[in-house]
Amino acid sequence: MAELSRTSADHLKRHIQSFVRREGRLTPAQKRALLTLWHVYGLGTEEEFDADQAFPRKAPVILEIGFGDGGNLAEMALSHPEFNFLGIEVHRPGIGHLLQALDKNRLSNVRVFCLDAVEVLKKLIRDHSLQRINIFFPDPWPKKRHHKRRLIQPDFVTLMAKKLLPGGILHLATDWPEYAQAMQDAIATCPQLHPIQASIVFPPRCITKYEIRGQRLGHVVTDLTYINHVDSCL
Repeated sequence: MAELSRTSADHLKRHIQSFVRREGRLTPAQKRALLTLWHVYGLGTEEEFDADQAFPRKAPVILEIGFGDGGNLAEMALSHPEFNFLGIEVHRPGIGHLLQALDKNRLSNVRVFCLDAVEVLKKLIRDHSLQRINIFFPDPWPKKRHHKRRLIQPDFVTLMAKKLLPGGILHLATDWPEYAQAMQDAIATCPQLHPIQASIVFPPRCITKYEIRGQRLGHVVTDLTYINHVDSCL
């Protein structure tokens, strides 16, 4: 992973990031997973992502950005083998935790980037190639002076829409009401994304530990789901 980090640092372009690397200490098991399993599940920065080469079989690709400890991603991949899954995360303990789950369940339908999501979408993901993009509980950056760090901004929404297939789905979730409104405002700037009911999106997202903790604190979760309409594409 040290080599991966150096390569990634050289690859990334300067821009305002939506994350800070406060990743904490790796457990021995997480460190072992990163050392022994990255070559199985990890993706590099050298060339454009090719789903046909990355996965053992052809299937629709679902991308989760900022998967945390990987609980949702691993559960969805296990429950829905008819899909292929991509994950993007910058925090190595979460990646290590996910790799352990993938190895334990012998899952072959997941691949992982340890990179900034903006750079992955700009440089490594082909346009009109993803069936779905999931972003669940991104950092809300609640202080006004930090709002520029929020991931869901108009430019990023436009970028995501370019990567979705016609009829592809964008699914966001947050437990910060003000951020939910800001997300809706940002997505409203992209005319090809039309809102749909979260209940019809398949496969459904899983309930995460973070979400359960938020509910105990009285947080209300908002799911925002949109379909990519071909006739509105720019």
